Amino acid sequence: MRMRKKKNGPARLAAVSHLFCEKPNTPIATPAEDFGREGPLWLEVGCGKGGFACGMAKKHPDANIYAMERITDVVMLAAERAEREKDERPDNLRFILGGAAELPEFFAPLSFDRVYLNFSDPWPKKGYAKRRLTYRGFLRVYFSLLKMGGELRFKTDNIGLFDFTLEELAVVGLTPHFVTRDLHREPVVADNVMTEYERNFSEKGTPICSLWVCKERELPPEEIERKEEEKA
Repeated sequence: MRMRKKKNGPARLAAVSHLFCEKPNTPIATPAEDFGREGPLWLEVGCGKGGFACGMAKKHPDANIYAMERITDVVMLAAERAEREKDERPDNLRFILGGAAELPEFFAPLSFDRVYLNFSDPWPKKGYAKRRLTYRGFLRVYFSLLKMGGELRFKTDNIGLFDFTLEELAVVGLTPHFVTRDLHREPVVADNVMTEYERNFSEKGTPICSLWVCKERELPPEEIERKEEEKA
């Protein structure tokens, strides 16, 4: 369902503009400068209304976090939530209005220690596969931005998208070191921060799928394209 347009959007966005990262003329080589301090650098792609990003910012005050969302009114709500909760955490959270394909325009390679994908749109129609945020082209973007040893973490309630993600990871030569189809029964759930969707699904008894995969080597475009041709 499409969100109804919010009233006084421009004024509300202006009020939280200090929490936004504008697209730079050249990719940011040292993102930590936005926060005025060093620390683990994390990125959430598709932050929705900000429940996860704000929760992580409070739970991990040593981390610096960027949260990206392509829908203006949605990211505005996320930033407003972050502003309301600013006294509960350090100044360690920034928002980006944009889509995943734009990430290389914001950040230089090898910038992040961790990338989160939470409850991404499954785009279930077969012809929409390239729009899914775990399609091989997007995976190539995330892993170019991850530092060596960095990690991608993915959560979804959609089994079809989860299976698709495992297949796409295999295409680019990546093997997750953690895979579960019922996250809330795993010991790692003790450190889990739930999104708004996750809480809703969990209360209805829907299992949450999750996987974690580390960057252990670079994935040059030539390798990905060759594997794609072999699969075809």
